[in-house]
Amino acid sequence: MAEHPAYPVGLRLTGRRVVVLGGGQVAQRRLPALIAAGADILLVSPEATPSVEAMADAGEITWLRRPYAEGDLSGAWYALIATSDPVANATASAEGEAHRVWCVRSDDADQATAWTPATGTSEGVTVAVLTTSARGRDPRHTAAIRDAVVAGLSDGTLVAPHHRTRTPGVALVGGGPGDPDLITVRGRRLLAEADVVIADRLGPRDLLAELPPHVEVIDAAKIPYGRYMAQEAINNALVEHAKQGKSVVRLKGGDPFVFGRGMEEVQALAEAGIPCTVVPGISSSISVPAAAGIPVTHRGVAHEFTVVSGHVVPDDARSLVDWPAMARLKGTLVVLMGVDKIGKIAETLIAHGKAPETPVALVQEGTTAAQRRVDATLATVAETVRAEAVKPPAVIVIGAVVDETPTPEQP
Repeated sequence: MAEHPAYPVGLRLTGRRVVVLGGGQVAQRRLPALIAAGADILLVSPEATPSVEAMADAGEITWLRRPYAEGDLSGAWYALIATSDPVANATASAEGEAHRVWCVRSDDADQATAWTPATGTSEGVTVAVLTTSARGRDPRHTAAIRDAVVAGLSDGTLVAPHHRTRTPGVALVGGGPGDPDLITVRGRRLLAEADVVIADRLGPRDLLAELPPHVEVIDAAKIPYGRYMAQEAINNALVEHAKQGKSVVRLKGGDPFVFGRGMEEVQALAEAGIPCTVVPGISSSISVPAAAGIPVTHRGVAHEFTVVSGHVVPDDARSLVDWPAMARLKGTLVVLMGVDKIGKIAETLIAHGKAPETPVALVQEGTTAAQRRVDATLATVAETVRAEAVKPPAVIVIGAVVDETPTPEQP
């Protein structure tokens, strides 16, 4: 007799009883989706993983702390059978068959009346992948297909013919520290849907090459009117293109709200009545040190980290940083945009009590192929920057965490 393929269907479980037998790793993986579906979940298991126990403590599931007993599937619409007892699994499966309850068996797919597909979501679309039969089922294969489809939908490389999601307005997208793989999934998708991209010099430039030919790319670093008027020109460009009904992405380096003037752009758009979506990005203040092997916090070494702008020297009237307070901190100090001011910054920190031998690391072009790290101390950092020709963009890390980087073994 020929084997028939499984029939795919979406179960609407809101308010309906679902019974889960076993509180181990299988339940831990499957419960979040059942909770998200709004199911009334009964867990029957003498033990559970800490994560599953936390779900019970939070009231997301009801937990009966005992082994399975016949009758536990009464009133259930769906059951997940995942205990470590084969006899209990078989008995529960037979109960499900007798009461017409669809049952998934984690230990024996051939004996199950339902299979769990490999699922993923992207912007309101659920992708579910099933093999056509129990024979030769390979969860890794279905998961790989699922991942490929979800990734394509998320980054915009997979789009249904004659259909392209397009939302007029502006998306303020944090592109991350430089490596194009470190932009968020949402940010990459919005890029793929854009009509116009206004890009910063420090944004992930490699992503621009992936854009379709019809997308207009505006280099924000080259907008006219000079340095002082550059932000006003960017604001005007965002407003003008959005008013034409276009989908505009403002692609910025790092996170839009970490020294990125993102709020200035949001305010300008709000004044013009333009809707704006803010997509956070991975800030270079944390990611670049991490890429160089430096933890900004470390148990027993630093319980705090502070991020400051170094674009003006400490004694400049425009500086809003309390440098004497920075010198008193015991944690990590991360300085952005401070390469050409680091000499004066170091002098100020030392003058207010910071030890001259405090370790300093400068990470240039972090997360990119050109990344390099230069180490110094507060006393030597100014000369080191000159001697090593350290250039922006570079993230400066000051504090004991700099010395926590493991030293590679020499051959």
